[in-house]
Amino acid sequence: MIYTTILVQLDVDAPATPRLIFAHQVARKFEANLIAVAAAEPSTRVSPSESSPAVADMLRQRTLEIEDRVSKLKEEFLAVVGENEHASWRAELDDPTRAVALHARAADLVITGAPAAAAAGDFQRTVDPGALVLSAGRPVLFAADDLATFKGERIMVAWKDCREARRAVVDAMPFLCNAKEVTVFNAAEEGTLVARDGAADVVRFLMRHGVKARSQLLESEGSSVGDSIIAGADRIGADLIVAGGYGHSRFREWAFGGATRSLLGSGSFHRLLSN
Repeated sequence: MIYTTILVQLDVDAPATPRLIFAHQVARKFEANLIAVAAAEPSTRVSPSESSPAVADMLRQRTLEIEDRVSKLKEEFLAVVGENEHASWRAELDDPTRAVALHARAADLVITGAPAAAAAGDFQRTVDPGALVLSAGRPVLFAADDLATFKGERIMVAWKDCREARRAVVDAMPFLCNAKEVTVFNAAEEGTLVARDGAADVVRFLMRHGVKARSQLLESEGSSVGDSIIAGADRIGADLIVAGGYGHSRFREWAFGGATRSLLGSGSFHRLLSN
């Protein structure tokens, strides 16, 4: 597997340049095309006492505000990519999560990151990270909050013997093959012997694909699995954590296991999640 096209999601309430530079760097690493997607939808939350003309005017003003922000983001996009035939721009007046998941059909990898503080939790202005992982049908790379330069030299695979983790390992293969060291961590939730056998199989699989891999049993020491993963990644100086995104959906409510929630909330690392 190779990444031929990478999609980067941009928030209307945050400068585009930092995330664009990060995504552009990753795209160059794989000689991939880059698609930038900006989307938001005007809020329709209004007081029951407001008249229809007033509501229509409010929506019109909010739509114009979004279009103005998108126009400025496009200017930033052009300033970063220049005259590059391998970079393209897409914008939608739509639910951001739905728009990104839709356009992900054209990409091998989706890149997003922490939203602007003002938009956090407002899923009409920024993506719902859990919903995106479960609906994109593509691996999602959550950039660290500081958008640190991506090196990908040391990678942690947070292994759990299930479909999502297997999918994540395959989806992350371009990163894993380029890494200097890949450590497969297993939390031994099903027993030490089973955990070691499972991790050993994953290491053998990776090595057959040319990945420099080793395994390590993740010692929880009373901590949650999520906290242990983060502590382990910090201990080995990981540039990237690869993990399955475990959860289920019910309308717009997304329930995740504790480890996935911890990873989604840990902005100290670049994290690749796949479902």
